[in-house]
Amino acid sequence: MTEDSPSPYAAGAAYVDGRYMPVGQASIPLTDWGYRRSDVTYDVVGVWEGAFFRLDDHVRRFRASMDFLRMKPAESDDQIKEILERLVRLSGLRSAYVAMDCLRGVPAPGMPRHPAYARNYIAAFAVPWVSVAGADMCERGLHLMIAETRRIPPESVEPRVKNFHWGDLTRGQFEALDKGADFAVLLDADGNVTEGAGFNIFSITDGRVATPDRGALDGITRLSMIELCAELGIPCEVRPVSAAELRDADEIFACTTAGGVMPASRIDGRIMGNDRPGPISVLLRDRFWARRAEGWHATPIDYEKADPAIGVPAATG
Repeated sequence: MTEDSPSPYAAGAAYVDGRYMPVGQASIPLTDWGYRRSDVTYDVVGVWEGAFFRLDDHVRRFRASMDFLRMKPAESDDQIKEILERLVRLSGLRSAYVAMDCLRGVPAPGMPRHPAYARNYIAAFAVPWVSVAGADMCERGLHLMIAETRRIPPESVEPRVKNFHWGDLTRGQFEALDKGADFAVLLDADGNVTEGAGFNIFSITDGRVATPDRGALDGITRLSMIELCAELGIPCEVRPVSAAELRDADEIFACTTAGGVMPASRIDGRIMGNDRPGPISVLLRDRFWARRAEGWHATPIDYEKADPAIGVPAATG
């Protein structure tokens, strides 16, 4: 493409049910249960400086989620990886937010109206990198609050299976907005910490790091934090974390694919330390990005690889 004719994929590229297209042209049928019933599972992998981070781990978790929900799309794991890489190549993005979804459609005419008879298909997209929290927010530290809204119990919706059932998380975010906080952290029915809207939570007390063992996604960045704690000799425990422990913690940080490690400086209005990110949180954040720069768990993208010609669908509407 020339300057006068930019790539139609400059804003991002998408794949839906076997077809590639610019992200702005991607769509799914309104009648599909993936849309009407939130009958979807998904995963998100980050691209930073031209390489995926922990791609195999993300695709493995995606497959486990599909298996849990009894979804069997046509694409194999290797084909899903090829689709994701092709989307990044099409977009030309060196830093990208790359999502993969598996949606349930609807049963064919004449078949029972039961999810077992609905076809499953893959949709994916790559767009410029997005972060849960902005740079200024991360610099001064997140302002967190514990929501009154309780997390949907795992017995109803298993949080280890990434899903679109965000009613509780969204309600918590409005609680945070009303109280002047950046983000809400939700508790389970027993009063223990689960997670926030798209991120895992870690507390630090007396030099010991802890993260909830139940009621939250087994985050890939969370796994990276556990590994880095072991690497740095920092005690880290996966166990119940009560609301009282979080409120009284010396430090707190959140972590997610879309943003990495995000230290907090306040919880329920209480200032931690000097109202800035704490030293262990900063150490882990800096170590995380340093290891990423070294190629830790990286899958480089071959931007020069030739792709078959892809027809660009005409704009509709």
